[in-house]
Amino acid sequence: MKESDVSGESLLSADELISATGGKYIGSAENKNLFCFTSVATDSRNVICGTMFVPLIGENQDGHLYCPQAVENGARILLIAQSAYEKNGGFYDKLVADNAGISVVAVKNTLKALQDAAAAYVAKFPTLVKIAVTGSSGKTTSKEMIVSVLRQKYSVVYTQGNFNSETGLPLSVFNIRKNHEIGVFEMGMNRKNEIKEISGVLKANFALITNIGTAHIGILGSRQNIAEEKRHAFDYITENGAAFIPAIDEFAGYLAENVKGDVIQFGSLVPPETSGIRYVRDCGIGGTDFSVDGVEIHLGLPGVYNYANALGAVAVGKRLGVSAEFIKKGLESLSPIAGRMETEKLTLKNGRNITLIKDCYNANPDSMRNVLAFCKSLSGGRLLYVLGDMLELGEKSAESHEAIGCIVASDKPALAVFVGAEMEYAYKKACVRGFNDAVYSKKSDENAISYIASVIIDKAVENDVLLIKASRGIALERLIPELTGEKGK
Repeated sequence: MKESDVSGESLLSADELISATGGKYIGSAENKNLFCFTSVATDSRNVICGTMFVPLIGENQDGHLYCPQAVENGARILLIAQSAYEKNGGFYDKLVADNAGISVVAVKNTLKALQDAAAAYVAKFPTLVKIAVTGSSGKTTSKEMIVSVLRQKYSVVYTQGNFNSETGLPLSVFNIRKNHEIGVFEMGMNRKNEIKEISGVLKANFALITNIGTAHIGILGSRQNIAEEKRHAFDYITENGAAFIPAIDEFAGYLAENVKGDVIQFGSLVPPETSGIRYVRDCGIGGTDFSVDGVEIHLGLPGVYNYANALGAVAVGKRLGVSAEFIKKGLESLSPIAGRMETEKLTLKNGRNITLIKDCYNANPDSMRNVLAFCKSLSGGRLLYVLGDMLELGEKSAESHEAIGCIVASDKPALAVFVGAEMEYAYKKACVRGFNDAVYSKKSDENAISYIASVIIDKAVENDVLLIKASRGIALERLIPELTGEKGK
């Protein structure tokens, strides 16, 4: 075991953890007196000295197998399933006996226990302003914008990356500390009731919904069901809190029902007299110019949908007393999020210079349509598209991909490469619609990536605009070094 000295106060005491989870303490009284954990992890590779390790049981993996590695890496507390202890109690007893300061708490369900422990931890910060951010698309970008605006005035803790799931959100809230004034946490979902469950962990007094789209429609079946699930982000808003709702969304009225706090609509449909926001100009790939209370702001992230996300951040900032000057500073200092609408000049290995739009972290029908509409609005070079599968669409997948094929056929880019099994629907629909500059690759392995890159290089001319858009699982960012000739450097 790594050095076991842990500095700092335990995030939860033994009694607090046991009370929150309904767990059973396993270990000596001496070890219980040494009970302390200063971080939480569900992956043994992320364990450091002083971590509470929570092994999760999935369809294909049981995290309990990694308890020895977690202890070796410095875990002090193991929050294990009671069933695991019943099957192999001698192993855990020996683990405790052989490692001074180690404690084990056995619970009925480790995922539920992680969430309950996180809820108990959040409750220790009653003055923290808690903001939830959810929606079908734009969650991470909106969260980053809100954080950048609020941190100009407050000490802010927030979701790192997209740790927004049934496990990600509980892990994120364990980063709250006494100095933090505001917490901004993203909420995502991959199943029914997930938003409801993690809302019970955070109990946000402010929450923003970016939109109600079609992401995960294969799981929930309809946009109405998606709206019903997303609305759970508002469950714990009090009279002093607020729900932020996009005015343009057709579910805006439904989302506002039964909200106990203020309902604040945001977006371009809200009159400047109410919002204090005036649109100035679309700068294309350079972003958007607008003003807040007379202060001119340049948003560097391109696209009307990123402007819409910014208006949500402005609404949150103004409600929490951030001045227009600080809002300007926050939005103008925002850097592009990796893999999301990153734009750059790219020199291909044949020497031609093009503009790259890389948006290959996530994809759903709404975000795909948005980015294609943005590209179509650009003036200048020709358009080249590389579009990969949109995942998790269920029985709607074929229809949704065919719709993208129709858009491509209408846009008539100089080249469209469709990648993945689901994108075959888009490819065939584009061809049926008379689009002749289409290429299809069912695979996205190394050989396919090399082939796609060669097609792009052969087709591209100076000043073309290349869009790469797909769900994360397709990993189309691997195209970039193939295009530039920097692979392996």
